[in-house]
Amino acid sequence: MSIGILGTGSYVPDWAVTNDEIAQRVPGATAEWIERKTAIRSRHFAEPGEATSDLAARAAVRALEHAEVSVDRIDFLIVSTSTPDFPQPPTACLVQDRLGAYGAACFDVNAVCAGFVHALVLARTLVSHRPGAHALVVGADLYSRILDFDDRRTAVLFGDGAGAAVVGAVPPSRGVIDFDLASRGDAHGLIRVEAGGSRHPASTKTLANGGHFFRMDGRDVTEIVLHEVPPFVDKLLAQAGVSADEVAHVVPHQANGVLLAELVRRCGLGGARTHRTVEKYGNVGSAAIPVTLDEANRAGGLADGELVLLLGFGGGISMGACLLRWAVRQGK
Repeated sequence: MSIGILGTGSYVPDWAVTNDEIAQRVPGATAEWIERKTAIRSRHFAEPGEATSDLAARAAVRALEHAEVSVDRIDFLIVSTSTPDFPQPPTACLVQDRLGAYGAACFDVNAVCAGFVHALVLARTLVSHRPGAHALVVGADLYSRILDFDDRRTAVLFGDGAGAAVVGAVPPSRGVIDFDLASRGDAHGLIRVEAGGSRHPASTKTLANGGHFFRMDGRDVTEIVLHEVPPFVDKLLAQAGVSADEVAHVVPHQANGVLLAELVRRCGLGGARTHRTVEKYGNVGSAAIPVTLDEANRAGGLADGELVLLLGFGGGISMGACLLRWAVRQGK
């Protein structure tokens, strides 16, 4: 049974924040410096009172409508996030309640910015063992809540958003062709939120030390991404029996526009169309790939039968790649 994506959806908050506005909050940053270093021109922040599950539910509704799949037909609901509403319960259960998807088994995945690909691979495996089943996969993050606006290395990069995909049976020769997942736990300290867990529980001391803010060693992350991801992609294409020239579309994690250009070049994917939303949304964590995929899909940029590579990388260090032959339903 071939399993693929039946429909996509996304949601970003209405509040657009320009580089000029960010520069007013971040010491040492200017609008020109931000765009030159990252290619980001704006990002969107959630309103006070909005949480990750709110964004996730909006994206999920749009994906269900696009797929023409009713909520009662969802068997699995997976939310990929590193900014959950609460430490527990799973954010997926909150989304389930918002949607009324009470027939679905729900759980969260946290592989940070590679999480959507991990969740998609899990969904494909689950659905393939239950003919007629459907999964709803959501990537959602709300980074504006954990940014330290005194740290220009991170505060200028991130925004909030959610993207979703409905996964189910597709025509033969379409859907997921192959995938690969990998981790570099020895580099786990490069991307982190140090406090709030069992190692450093929340306290007045952790609050005073800024332990609940997002931290990233940007140069080291860039180095490891450019070193590790190209051979990771080569391995997937080789095991799938596909050359880089055959890939029509690349939907990468939208980490940084400057980094993306160099990464695609090193992966030998310059002949593919690289889909980007980083310029207007910044880095939206686990939502980056599904938001970008949804925009490409709804714009009619993905033709039936074309090869699409989803490529995620982020905290862990985690990597995920999924190669699909795109399926377009008749009448779509």
